Amino acid sequence: MGILNVTPDSFSDGGQHFDPNAAIQAALKMMEEGADIIDIGGESTRPGSEGVTQEEELRRVMPVVEALAVHQVPISIDTAKSEVARQALKAGAVVVNDITSFSDPEMPLICAEAGCKVCLMHIQGTPRTMQKHPHYENVVEEILTFLLVKAKEAEQAGVKREDIWIDPGIGFGKTVEHNLELLKDLKRFVDSGYPVLIGTSRKSFIGKLLAAGDQPLPADQRLEGTLATQAWSQIQGARIIRAHDALESRRTIDMISNLQNA
Repeated sequence: MGILNVTPDSFSDGGQHFDPNAAIQAALKMMEEGADIIDIGGESTRPGSEGVTQEEELRRVMPVVEALAVHQVPISIDTAKSEVARQALKAGAVVVNDITSFSDPEMPLICAEAGCKVCLMHIQGTPRTMQKHPHYENVVEEILTFLLVKAKEAEQAGVKREDIWIDPGIGFGKTVEHNLELLKDLKRFVDSGYPVLIGTSRKSFIGKLLAAGDQPLPADQRLEGTLATQAWSQIQGARIIRAHDALESRRTIDMISNLQNA
């Protein structure tokens, strides 16, 4: 899953694809490099970020969704707003990636009606508050229980079980230690039977773990750490890898698959 943030303020690629034409070209390039699906987001969810209005989010994402649909690019819409999801699905999106796991009560109904795939993610708090002292008694158990409850609620609303993915939300209201625990025990999530999506790409915990002295590595120097976490996740059974670096991630995925199938 190639990441396409059409925002001015995302933590890694903010502003790079804010222009619709730049976004469209970047998506087509990721597809050439081996992405299977493009995840389009119009609202930054970096730590400390503020939300945007529905109108602004639609203004950012819809020209890109519509253009890529013409190119028959498989599209995921990264949104927590049901109206944004509705319009994107109508324009050709096939996945709704909701970091709030359907906090908008209309979202499951829209997804069920569309018959699309959905990704339910765990977040503690909101992007603005999530990194202010995140705390868990048992991070793996609590997040797995949360996701299973949300998946069941989605099914009850009419979303087919086979259309549900789950995402433990690496970096969303978690410390470095929480992220490591979740990755170490990722098999617990895989064993739930739901396809697991993992998004570690360029995240701050990688920069902190690979810090040069007291300074965390900046986002553009986290590729090797990202690929290591993606390979680990794939070996544990993750089915969807969400990545900024499509070519490098594709090659890593394919190499792991060759080793597993040898």
